[in-house]
This record gives sequence, structure tokens and C-alpha cells, in this order.
Amino acid sequence: MARLVNLYKQFRCTILSVQEVPAAETEKYGVIAGEVLDEHLIRVTDMVEKPAPSDAPGNLAVIGRYVLTPDIFDIITKTEAGKNGEVQLTDAILSQASSGCVIACKFQGRRFDCGSIGGFVEATNAIYQQRFG
Repeated sequence: MARLVNLYKQFRCTILSVQEVPAAETEKYGVIAGEVLDEHLIRVTDMVEKPAPSDAPGNLAVIGRYVLTPDIFDIITKTEAGKNGEVQLTDAILSQASSGCVIACKFQGRRFDCGSIGGFVEATNAIYQQRFG
């Protein structure tokens, strides 16, 4: 998160953390595409919530870490329901990207998907090994 905050101080816009995922897993995430600024930063130009692999704009998945600018609240109140009939934060962020700037930062480090049983068990085991292994 500290890295995202530092990027916010530099760019003064919404910052997302992303990670490459296998194409078969795009249906689990919001997926971005954009203009490569350097090996770790992308200016977001497209973003789709949980796309089928054939509809994904790429393989960079948003991994649930954001620094959102305050205007996101006004944007989200005006955002119409999207995928599954729900208002999607992804759609509001895409609106920001279309009218301003959203930067994605490639995550560096080890990440666990605790939204799945396997990922939660993997995270629990990793913490156990750090403390007692």
C-alpha cells in the first residue's frame, strides 16, 4: 500500500494494484489494459469486470488494492448497474480513466487469494511457516 500511496503523490489520480494471471482466470477479476509507462506502470484505458478469457482486454487483474480519489463517490452514484445487475466499482474506475487518469501498478511480492478455500489455506500455511517453521 505504501507504494500505491507514493504513486498517488506522484500522479494525483486513482492507483490500482494489478498482477498477471493466466487467461483462464480472468473470470475471477476485473482486468485492465492500457498504455505501458514503464515495466511496472500502466495508464489504464480499458477495464472489464470478470470477463471471459475471450473477452478480456489482457491478463492484468486488479487484485483488490486501490488508492481511490474522492470523485469516485460521485462517479459511482451515477454508474448504472453492470455485470450481474450490480453497480461495479470497475465501471466507475473505467469512467475515471476515460475522463482523466488511472494508473495501474504491477504488484511485486507474494499474494494470496483468500477469497478461495485453497488460497486461504495457502496463506495460513505460509504464515504458520514464517512464525513456527
